[in-house]
Amino acid sequence: MVSRIRELAAGTAEMLEIFGDAALVRHALAFEVALARAQAGVGLIAEEEAAAVVGACAAPLDIDALAEQAAHAGTFAIPLVAELKARGAARVHLGATSQDVADTVLMLQAREGLAALERDLGRSEDALAKLARRHARTPMLARTLLQSALPTTFGLKAAQWRRLLVDARARLRREADLALRLQLGGPAGTLTGMDGRATEVVAAVAAELGLAVPQAPWHGRRDTMAGLGAGLAIVVGALGKIATDIALMSQAEVAEAFEPQLAGRGGSSAMAHKRNPTGCQVARSAAVRTPHLAATLLAAIAGEHERALGAWQAEAPVLADLFVVAHGAAAAMAQVLEGLEIDVEAMRRNLEAAAVGSDLGEAEALVERALRDDLA
Repeated sequence: MVSRIRELAAGTAEMLEIFGDAALVRHALAFEVALARAQAGVGLIAEEEAAAVVGACAAPLDIDALAEQAAHAGTFAIPLVAELKARGAARVHLGATSQDVADTVLMLQAREGLAALERDLGRSEDALAKLARRHARTPMLARTLLQSALPTTFGLKAAQWRRLLVDARARLRREADLALRLQLGGPAGTLTGMDGRATEVVAAVAAELGLAVPQAPWHGRRDTMAGLGAGLAIVVGALGKIATDIALMSQAEVAEAFEPQLAGRGGSSAMAHKRNPTGCQVARSAAVRTPHLAATLLAAIAGEHERALGAWQAEAPVLADLFVVAHGAAAAMAQVLEGLEIDVEAMRRNLEAAAVGSDLGEAEALVERALRDDLA
């Protein structure tokens, strides 16, 4: 059941829209238009036939009716193509199959989702760099196995958080580069029905949609989908690590760091004195969910033959959930880190109480090293 209350508690309205039905339909129509134009460009269909496809795709569609018909048919492309043909687009979808539409649409949505995620991850990285430099020499107690260890600095802690996030983000970019490709293979992945002009058609469709040209149809190879999901899960894990540390530092008995105070946020319905780390809660909740979502995509790699039964169909809702909770965590932590309140005196007091000395080692130098973006 779709619940706006639950969805917005874990994600953002922006990402929910990116992976919503209206966006799905918009991208599916863009695929059909690009395909018709490309085929007209190499003479597979007449210009007027391509124009009919463009015209049929221009008018609004009844999304609720399409959703019901897709559930009955087993795939969204069947009622979509039927509706476009009923509008006079006789040569729509020529040489394509339902998975071509589904996979390409998902990659177009992922591209938009990655842009939103990149923006808010960048906010966190910038905030952490500022915290690291400002507190490069601010002493605090390091903790190992949840017990007092030796002195460190808060600047080094922030720099290590940032390094974790930078590396996770770079990994996600590499996976995205492999994944964001056009899928166009036809019923069996052989590009049948295009009279030997398929290579030109694929290149033209990819160019119009802004996706990479695949070496070959990838409908039966789901590793890049799983890689993208794993990259998202690792990013969320990095955010969850930062959130965990901040939540522990904000405990009343520690009181070293606090989320920014915002009206109506972080309170309790029963205990007025509480200052709950709500942003950290969002990120930690996401970190609990994402490993299991990513595992579904890993399981889908071992599908049957050229098109799996049930495996690839499981991917789209799972990848959408990954993007939604990843962006929820990224947006929440960007807000937390941009306004994070540090109690330097509490850090000093806790360090002195542990009686572990004052040797900071090379913490300040390590801050600068960790902030260098050329590190692998």
